[in-house]
Amino acid sequence: MATAPLPRPLSSLEERKARGAFFTPPEIARFLATWAIRTSADTVLEPSCGGAAFLLSASERFRALGAPQRLGDRLHGLDIHDQSVAEAKHALSIRGFDATLCVGDFFRKEPKPSFDAVIGNPPYVRYQSFAGASRLRALEAALRQGVRLNQLASSWAAFTVHASGFLNAAGRLGLVLPAELIAVKYASQVRRFLLERFAQVRLVLFDNLVFPGVLEEVVLLLAEGSGGAHEFEVFQARDVTDLEPIPSAGWMRFTPGGGSKWVGALLPAQAFKLYERLLDGRGFEVMLDWGETYLGAVTGNNSYFTLTRHDAERLKLQQRELLRIWPPGSRHLRGLELSEEAWEALAEGGERCYLFVPGKGPSSAALKYIEDGEKQKIHKAYKCKVRLPWWRVPLVAKPDFLYTYMNYDRPRLIRNDAGAHVLNSLYGVQLHCNRRTLGQELLPLASLNTMTLLGAEIVGRSYGGGILKHEPTEADQLPLPSYEVLAEVAPRLRLVLPQVKALLRSNEITSARDIVDGIILRDHLMVTDDQIEALREARETLLRRRMRRARNGKN
Repeated sequence: MATAPLPRPLSSLEERKARGAFFTPPEIARFLATWAIRTSADTVLEPSCGGAAFLLSASERFRALGAPQRLGDRLHGLDIHDQSVAEAKHALSIRGFDATLCVGDFFRKEPKPSFDAVIGNPPYVRYQSFAGASRLRALEAALRQGVRLNQLASSWAAFTVHASGFLNAAGRLGLVLPAELIAVKYASQVRRFLLERFAQVRLVLFDNLVFPGVLEEVVLLLAEGSGGAHEFEVFQARDVTDLEPIPSAGWMRFTPGGGSKWVGALLPAQAFKLYERLLDGRGFEVMLDWGETYLGAVTGNNSYFTLTRHDAERLKLQQRELLRIWPPGSRHLRGLELSEEAWEALAEGGERCYLFVPGKGPSSAALKYIEDGEKQKIHKAYKCKVRLPWWRVPLVAKPDFLYTYMNYDRPRLIRNDAGAHVLNSLYGVQLHCNRRTLGQELLPLASLNTMTLLGAEIVGRSYGGGILKHEPTEADQLPLPSYEVLAEVAPRLRLVLPQVKALLRSNEITSARDIVDGIILRDHLMVTDDQIEALREARETLLRRRMRRARNGKN
């Protein structure tokens, strides 16, 4: 049978990324289609048909089940981009298949619970680009299913909820989703919805990245039936070669608490239960109990607003027009505190340790520097042009601690002994007044324990290249020894403080951790050596996972 030529070349990688379209490896499309389609009479919807990976796999699955070649009454596809629909029709036709395909906005389509299966790879558009009328339609579609998503939700979240409305009572939902599903706070409503909506929820996780050229980690969602589930199941695969077949014994069961993160599914069950038990006990609180975490000041252009000591002298700026800051970045943050001497050494070493902060009456030197900035069009930068005057950087409170929120190994809590201000390459932490004396003295040291190190991996999120990042709300949930416990172990911590400082200077982090674990976990909270080792191995499991991702991302 003759087929029409493809109207124009396939979309470029840049175009696909802009609309959140990442084409699915055939092994994944085949796995989900095989799982979702059970009989030759099933009806199937693919709501973001893109390059037809799922439509083709579904067609092959129907053929294996003995269905006729003409699948228009069984197989339906939709995409908002007419070129994607044209590509899908072409791909099906050259293989002798057909389907009912149309162009349209999935979020405009009224859900009718008539399909046996909905499969696909939803568009992944982060909230920064997911805006305007399309975002509003998506949030309204999720709300009609009883799910109120917050403003940080990416496009896949509303897509997943809306897709569920097209399934009949026994229907099956098979989607490729970002691993954000299990880890981020904004997905809590989606996690809760899945457990309330479906009778069985399963996830396939991967050790390695499975989308060529894409650093985003994915999971496969397999949800079916209706009536609710009190647990979900997980299969841990190395890569796509582990998908067929999945042995029944390979699924591990997990019981989450409400909409809480499902990161525990990545850990040995006993270690995660121990972590939760310790977190619920008297021994640990979270950062929010200790104080407020906030982003450092945003200049809009660090290369202009931050100055070295030599710059300030050359420009002849007055002292009142300069504010002492810790220089942008975190490479200088290694120990437990940053002293006046440490700040002075950085300033003498040519680091950008001053912030340009002219007041209401700038000096002639400051006015000249402002004029130079306008010649460079610094005032046209977004953060500058939305404030009046453009050259006045909004300051944040001087922090008690500096907190590194982008890390390869671990976040660092560092006492701000020099009293310098902080920019947005770091978080500031201000302790509650009634906790300041004890907290400033010993909390950075106490944070070197294994529970806090494991908690950093659990509450944070992994980004491209293996980076561990904490949003402020995630840093708020970092487990730390409770005020009560810290007060009780304070005498022993004071004794080991010089030793731990020396170990950190030598980058002997493991030895420093062992000392703190011995005082807080083993001797005071009566955690056994075997239990401590289980917590350490759990942390290493998550750390290794991030590092594998970093290595794979370079290949």
